[in-house]
Amino acid sequence: MRQFLTQWLILTVAAAVMVVLLPGMTTVGEPPILGIAVFSLFMALINASVKPVMQLVSLPVTILTFGVFYLVVNWLCMRLASWFALSLFGVGVYVHGFLWATIGSIIMAIVSGIVGAIIGD
Repeated sequence: MRQFLTQWLILTVAAAVMVVLLPGMTTVGEPPILGIAVFSLFMALINASVKPVMQLVSLPVTILTFGVFYLVVNWLCMRLASWFALSLFGVGVYVHGFLWATIGSIIMAIVSGIVGAIIGD
């Protein structure tokens, strides 16, 4: 449980940096950090449960496209987290398209790696 909470904290910081840097990401809700926290909660849940299955199922296509299809998997996970947050709680981060989700996932990966190294995860 502690590891999940740490992962959620790391994803919240990474999502906050992503929203600040990218104009294609819009927070919904007041205060904006609430929307970011709910979005990152669903990202953590999806990364822990659904994403490994999606990666396994899409492995043949990912190999055929030399890994480019993995961007589609990241986009789907980000859209799914956004949809859950906005549908269930009315707050979250709205992703404005595939390109913004792709750039956002790259930013989130870099920031998550840096914050994870600092925290010691």
